[in-house]
Amino acid sequence: MPSFNPLSIIMKDHKLDGTNYVNWKRNLDIVLTSEEYKFVLTEVCLELPEEGATDEQSSAHKKWKKADEMARCYMLASMSDVLQTQHQNMTSAYDIIYSLKEMFGDQGRVARQTAMKTLLNTQMKEEPNVSGHTLKMMSLLNELEVLGADIDGESQIDIVLQSLHDSYENFRLNYNMNKRLYTLPELLNELKGAKKLQPKQAKVNLNEKGSSTIPKGKKKRFQETRRPNKEESYVLLGDATKLRLETGYALETAA
Repeated sequence: MPSFNPLSIIMKDHKLDGTNYVNWKRNLDIVLTSEEYKFVLTEVCLELPEEGATDEQSSAHKKWKKADEMARCYMLASMSDVLQTQHQNMTSAYDIIYSLKEMFGDQGRVARQTAMKTLLNTQMKEEPNVSGHTLKMMSLLNELEVLGADIDGESQIDIVLQSLHDSYENFRLNYNMNKRLYTLPELLNELKGAKKLQPKQAKVNLNEKGSSTIPKGKKKRFQETRRPNKEESYVLLGDATKLRLETGYALETAA
């Protein structure tokens, strides 16, 4: 007789009562995934093998029935008494989850829209934090999957790449030009490697180079062109040097 997964304690402590469907569904996915039963939530029951069916067909049907039976037990055991009574006569986990979506699907829809908005508005602001940023994006994508969003793998990679800091523009170009294909964990490792190859920005000590402070005793040199008055025979430069006027204009140059 199959034993229940220790993770099922999550379901026991967070029973579905009608107001917590999103969290309940997330916990259900965790438990069923660990037991490899989750596929029965999206696949209808396999037809009963006819006489003369192959061993492979019979085995596949037996596997589906076992997974469905266990999934139904986890689901019914983690519902309030009222919901349990409503669903206990349904013949498959697929039918139960369909019914629950009809009843509480609006909660998931709102949560999905919120998660999608957060995902698309998340941008990497600090160049050194590529690992943390990528993990955050992966978490948001996983949350959307749990909430029922269907985003294919390539689109997930595109979303993460477009959220990166501008310093990873070459990485994006290389990905597109070479038609690379990554899973999210592979992308994370590639970005970590790309980070190590990023050139370090030179730090300038303003006290040593590029200082805008003018040392004592030094006057700022400048150039200036102006039209002198008719009465003027000379003009005074910035360093107190007198320049005699020989033409109608005076060009003051730095001493």
